[in-house]
Amino acid sequence: MSEVSQAQIKAALAQVRDLNLETDLVSAGVVKDIAIQQGVVRVDIELGYPANGYREELTKAIRDRLEPIAPKVEVKITSRILSHSVQQGVKPLAGVKNTIAVASGKGGVGKSTTAVNLALALQVEGANVGILDADIYGPSQPRMLGCRARPDTSDGKTMAPNISYKLQSMSIGYLINEEDPMIWRGPMVTSALEQLLNQTRWSDLDYLVIDLPPGTGDIQLTLCQKIPVSGAVIVTTPQDIALLDAKKGLRMFQEVKVPVLGIVENMSIHICSKCGHEEAIFGSGGGKQMSEQYDVELLGQLPLDISIREGADNGRPTVAIEPESRISAIYRQMARKTAAKLSLRAKDYSARFPKIVIQNN
Repeated sequence: MSEVSQAQIKAALAQVRDLNLETDLVSAGVVKDIAIQQGVVRVDIELGYPANGYREELTKAIRDRLEPIAPKVEVKITSRILSHSVQQGVKPLAGVKNTIAVASGKGGVGKSTTAVNLALALQVEGANVGILDADIYGPSQPRMLGCRARPDTSDGKTMAPNISYKLQSMSIGYLINEEDPMIWRGPMVTSALEQLLNQTRWSDLDYLVIDLPPGTGDIQLTLCQKIPVSGAVIVTTPQDIALLDAKKGLRMFQEVKVPVLGIVENMSIHICSKCGHEEAIFGSGGGKQMSEQYDVELLGQLPLDISIREGADNGRPTVAIEPESRISAIYRQMARKTAAKLSLRAKDYSARFPKIVIQNN
């Protein structure tokens, strides 16, 4: 067999589809290097998203395509997560490459549970991740993460995020008693959230997941205009009422020029804990219909399963406790798709530019 050329290898890689980017490897620009030495073909793939749970599958797909033309193949797949741009006029956060807002048009759809498991799934996939509980009126992340410690401060001005399951987190719930009501007006809420954002010493995060309060009112709009957001994820259920409000949430992000990375349909199927029977008690097809209507990705469909609820209530999130379970596999696939969609967005190169200081001598 004559020695294969780089052009042939590249043409073959153009036939390998990345299931998360939903395009071929060459078009996605993730083929970092092709080397041919002494009959051995070495392919270096650099993904822009964390992919611990996908690397083996992608390696096999590459080998299956290349081995008919190059029997000796070595595949190296790495991930390099870059910063992506946020809304115009809003500064990125120090120590944070990307921010992903998780939102819903209404409460009760499992937004906070989705947010914490999304953050943990991104971490299991290989990223450094934090979560900000932006729901000042109803903070739930302290309970979900099983963490009630008061944040440490070394200078009296900034706070270190709490660490739970290796996840950096900050919430107003760390600063008040769990039963204390937050009887604050809108401007106070916005000010408190800005303080939590800017006075937390986030440490080298690839992603900061922001659990936004439900709704699309003045508070949510103000927060979306002031919080730097690289992309948003909308959480809904298949129920028509939830979908109506989820569409309003999606339109809100469009108004403030924040890209919507996709939709998560929660409580898609009820799984009976006794017999395993599956039933779409909230209807079916709503998330898919919404994704098609607005041309956004349906990132995942999560079941209504008692273990998810028990884990959230007991400070034992599903992905952290059972990372290899069926439900965690859905969260992890959802996390990979979310990060992959973000990797295709415009990059933020501001950190590469030196600061210019003009002095009068």
